[in-house]
Amino acid sequence: MEVTETDIPEVRILRPRVFGDARGYFMETWNRRGLAGRGLDRDFVQDNQSGSSRGVLRGLHYQIGQPQGKLVRVLSGEIFDVAVDLRRRSPTFGCWAGVTLSAESARQLWVPEGFAHGFLVLSERADIAYKCTDFYAPEQERTLRWDDETVGIRWPLAPGQVPQLSEKDAAGVPLEIAEVYQ
Repeated sequence: MEVTETDIPEVRILRPRVFGDARGYFMETWNRRGLAGRGLDRDFVQDNQSGSSRGVLRGLHYQIGQPQGKLVRVLSGEIFDVAVDLRRRSPTFGCWAGVTLSAESARQLWVPEGFAHGFLVLSERADIAYKCTDFYAPEQERTLRWDDETVGIRWPLAPGQVPQLSEKDAAGVPLEIAEVYQ
């Protein structure tokens, strides 16, 4: 599996080898033993899947007292996936890394513990699957504002386009008052 760093070294893009022929394809999306030497020696405890339509933006979510690392991949469609560093002592605190993921490219994004995560659906529909290193804890969940000017994420939105948000995501807080990791 090919592993490359983003502008934030801990956020990584994984590209599995895809073996295809007339019958279809096969790919290994996770191999702990093979990735352990590349800083990705993790235990996953929960798998999640979501489906969304074009223009839906989910996030930016994180769990403050029970952080989750996430390995994100797209089963169908295309998304713009984002990780924001919320580790106050990090040299990249408040910085973001974003990458387009699609079922066709088979790329995955590793979002480490200590980061907020969100995505914007670019295709007509997208189905996303992600592995988590800790369990979902609703009382620990927080939402960073998707359009926080301090963070400055360059979402691939058309001029004047407003993404479709849940109430929770619309009520996200700016970085300056967000609970963050020490």
